[in-house]
Amino acid sequence: MKRKSQNITNKIWSCSAIVLLLIVWQLISSLGIVDSFMLPSPLQVAGAFVSEFPTLMEHSVITLAEAFIGLGLGVLLGFGMAVLMDQFEVLYKAFYPLIVLTQTIPTVAIAPLLVLWFGYEMAPKVILIVITTFFPLAVGLLNGFKSVDMDSIHLLRAMGAGRWQIFRYIKLPGAMSQFFAGLRISASYAVVGAVISEWLGGFGGLGVYMTRVKKAFSFDKMFAVIFLISIISLLLMKGVDLLQKKCMPWEKE
Repeated sequence: MKRKSQNITNKIWSCSAIVLLLIVWQLISSLGIVDSFMLPSPLQVAGAFVSEFPTLMEHSVITLAEAFIGLGLGVLLGFGMAVLMDQFEVLYKAFYPLIVLTQTIPTVAIAPLLVLWFGYEMAPKVILIVITTFFPLAVGLLNGFKSVDMDSIHLLRAMGAGRWQIFRYIKLPGAMSQFFAGLRISASYAVVGAVISEWLGGFGGLGVYMTRVKKAFSFDKMFAVIFLISIISLLLMKGVDLLQKKCMPWEKE
């Protein structure tokens, strides 16, 4: 009961901070401290969101399709690589530095090459999302696999358990928290990666819409898209939280 009350208090403080920020933002725009065409007020952004809602939803479908496909492939790739590198030390030594290296290259530098190689369809966008999302999953799982209790592993081995049984009953359950932590990050990266890839070319999606309204200097619509992307990312992260509670019922409060 005390923890639930604390969570409610924390949410109240968070909501209060957001409301205060919006009030300050509205005052700055209303008083003309910053020109409205450069910084539209929250009311202008809300109006743009309502007026452009059908168009935003149409582009959102394309972006979400890219994000879900890329995230799904990223989960499979990250999970598979983490399991293989955990089971075979040679693969860990060979591929872990390469995995880290892929994250040192900015996505905005990779995206033009992918568009050049694969065209303006969905393929380059999905590939970029996979590159962006598999790293948190792979690293999180690897850390989870390596942080399990060694005494439990030795106990199962003494009882005649094989490598698969140790993985199933000790390593995988012990790494689930790290897996969902990585999935939470990857879910938000998936939408951002899709939008970035759409900036550089495409026929639809929130990134393409952002490029069009930016060229038209419609910054109220630009802010509306930014808020929509943030809302989608938060909903995906909340979905991961719900999935974690379903898959890990032993950690329910």
